Parts: sequence; structure tokens; C-alpha cells
Amino acid sequence: MAEPSFTLVQLRYFAAAAEHGSMTAASRALMVSQSAVSTAVAQLEKELGVQLLLRHHARGLTLTEAGRGFYQELRGFLLHSGELAESARRAGHALVGDLAVGCFITLAPFRLPSLLAAYHGRFPDVRVTMVEGEHALLKRALRTGECELALMYGYDLDEDIEHVAVDAVPPYALVSGDHPLATRTPPEVSLAEFDGEPMVLLDLPHSASYLESVLRGAGVEPVIRHRTAGYETVRALVAHGHGFALLNQRPVHDQTYDGARIVALRLRDEVEPLEIVLAWMRGSRLTRKAQEFSRICRSMYANSRR
Repeated sequence: MAEPSFTLVQLRYFAAAAEHGSMTAASRALMVSQSAVSTAVAQLEKELGVQLLLRHHARGLTLTEAGRGFYQELRGFLLHSGELAESARRAGHALVGDLAVGCFITLAPFRLPSLLAAYHGRFPDVRVTMVEGEHALLKRALRTGECELALMYGYDLDEDIEHVAVDAVPPYALVSGDHPLATRTPPEVSLAEFDGEPMVLLDLPHSASYLESVLRGAGVEPVIRHRTAGYETVRALVAHGHGFALLNQRPVHDQTYDGARIVALRLRDEVEPLEIVLAWMRGSRLTRKAQEFSRICRSMYANSRR
């Protein structure tokens, strides 16, 4: 069987057409003519002997079943083709290029700044872009290639996503500065002591159900007064007496944005800490840039997991 003779340009033009859903949008992104994209895709389909895209008049493009499978494999190939060119230019002495990293939205302010600083210190020529969001968005970004790695919590990970645990964070309780438990010495509490008290819930997908399950595991039925997707909003509502909260990530200070005081309390209950993982698509071969990011990430949190 003769080896196919398609070109890297044809592959890139097809990838752009698949990503943008139209030849016109792809040509704008690539800064070439629409006819150049159309011709390249047609030649690629002819060389492969299979239709990859369905052309819909006035409705853009959709991938065929064969096209979806081909595009899935192609994304990784194009990442490594860029890395191959970089390697040739720099003779392997430095990492250059782009790396897209996803991060769960409440983890980002606690974890990303130090990670990016450590990575930039080692590889200053790599441009790191960030995708922040909740769990479903990050999984979608991994699958579409919008990011190569994602730092996220270790729950609800499907079989097509590989991951490695890099840290673990136990939940803690948060009360206002004038709450009766705020002066507790040592600063710890049993979840049963919140039975019947109103709660302010961090209402993000999966995070909310996890936090509620922590209480129910201790025999406490949550009495939710307020729900909010904002981490700092949770802290502010607690500080002003609207209820207690359970959180995992803990700032070093005990004030909210408006200067109100809050108090963090350790839990006496035996609660499994929530794993923080670095995730990527199963079966994909990570670029060297991503491998080094993973290594730095695991190294930074190694001590906390002992």
C-alpha cells in the first residue's frame, strides 16, 4: 500500500476548517484565500479516499464520522509537528512555543500564579495561555484541544481523561468573626455543631454536591440560605452573618473584600480530602512543554502529599 502524499499545509487547513465550521472563517484565521482552503481540503480528501467534511449551503461545514476520527488524531499530530520544528530551530537547547493550560476557576488564584512563575523561570520562551472554568468546561476544552493539560479536582473524570493526583485539600468550616464558634481554642469544630444552622453554599457544578455530601456524611442535613458561584461572595456572606460555609481552598488572610472578618475552623470529623489532579486526554502524547509543566506541578506539591 502506497504511503499518502498529503502535505502539512493541507492538514492544517483542514484542521482550521473543522475548528471554525466554515471555509470562510478558516481562511480568515489562516490569512489565506478561501479557495486555498477549499482546494487543500479537497486534495486531502482525494488523497485519503474518504470524505472528511460535509458542505452545507449557507450552513457551513460539519465533520463526517471519518472526519471526526481523523481530526481527533490530527490535533495531537499538529501539536508535535510544531514542537519538531521548534526542536530543529533551537537544536534542543530550549523549549519555545505555546502551551495552553486549563484550571478550575476556584483553584486558579491559589495555584496558577506560583506555577506559572516557576514554569516561566525555567522556560521563559514558552507562552502559556490559560483556560479558566468549571469542570464541564475544562473537560470540553481538553477534548477539543483548547488546552493540553488542566488542573482540576479529581471528581467526575470520564474514562477518556487521564490524570495524576498532585495535591489534596481537606474541607474546613468558615464562620463570621462574631459567631459563637469564632473564639474556639483550638480553632476546630465538629460538623454536628452546625446542625440546623443556615449555610452559604458555593454553588458550582459538582462542588455543591460534594460540599453537601460532607455534611450529610456527618448526619447533618444542609439548611441552605444562599447559593452563589462566587468564592469571594461566599466568604463575604459568611462574614456578614448569613450562615456558615464549607470550603477547600483557604486564603492566608481572614478578611473579605469589604474588610469584614471571618474565621476558618478545622473539622474534627474524618472527611476525605479532595484531590487536585492534573488531567489530559487518555492516549495522547504530551508535548515536551506539557511534560515539563506536569513535572514542575508535581514537584511543587510533593511535600504537601507526604
